[in-house]
Amino acid sequence: MERLDDIRAFVSVAEVLSFAEGARRRRLSAAQISKLVARLEDRLGARLLNRTTRDVSLTDTGRAYLDRARVLLDDYDTLQSSVRDLKGPRGLIKVSAPVAFGAAQLEPALLDFARTWPEVGLEVGFTDRLVNLVEEGLDMAIRISQLADSSLIARRLAPVRLVTCASPAYLEREGEPQSPSDLVNREVIVDLNVSDPALWVFGQAGNRSEVRVQGRLRFASADACVAAARAGFGIARSPAFVAAEHLRAGTLRSILKAFEPEPLYVHALYPHARHLAQRVRALVDFLVQRFSGEPNWHQGWT
Repeated sequence: MERLDDIRAFVSVAEVLSFAEGARRRRLSAAQISKLVARLEDRLGARLLNRTTRDVSLTDTGRAYLDRARVLLDDYDTLQSSVRDLKGPRGLIKVSAPVAFGAAQLEPALLDFARTWPEVGLEVGFTDRLVNLVEEGLDMAIRISQLADSSLIARRLAPVRLVTCASPAYLEREGEPQSPSDLVNREVIVDLNVSDPALWVFGQAGNRSEVRVQGRLRFASADACVAAARAGFGIARSPAFVAAEHLRAGTLRSILKAFEPEPLYVHALYPHARHLAQRVRALVDFLVQRFSGEPNWHQGWT
């Protein structure tokens, strides 16, 4: 095990070319991880890393060793996991999920999963920040977007309609917009949790349009945007799972339905691995089943 610890320490440093960051990933001090790497180099009789006061780089030997070390550690972890998996899912799963979806939909699903698999622990962080699974030591993430990261495996869970909505009182006072261009001079509640908050896209492939919107209320929270719309401050755009309850109750009304954009999708993402831990596979399969069919956030309103 001592030799494996040395190899893991080297791989952690070599992948990020930083002793400080490698130590953080291994939950060690910089002095500890430096000692482990030095011990490996002494055992091999070769320098794997070039060190200066400002930089860390791989030697040619270190670059070749890194490739082989990754394969060795992957094989070892696969062997260990295959034995543990015979006993059924167990161990800790570290998950990242977006705040609004986590509160509205994911929390109940995770609690049901925890009842189903009592030997599995969950450590869940709710954040709208785009986390790096590998660097932050996470097993999986839930994301709602059009995915472009090919370094991760994605399982689609459910579609999410983007709803443009306002309160009945606001629409009676200001009139209902008949086309996206009508939003240019309207008071819009801006959700900051998108790459370009002031750009609203309408329509679907082949018939898309874009509108630049503006408004004095800007929140990094879909829940806050919906609350402001319910209070009559203007027009909001929200994921359906946030607005659905209020649309059913009639405190919000969906508008510009003929111009609704293409839905986004909820995905479960996890890093590539030849052997996915059984506990992670169990959670992914559970969520796929849980959110199969037409999601409840699309039902009961028009």
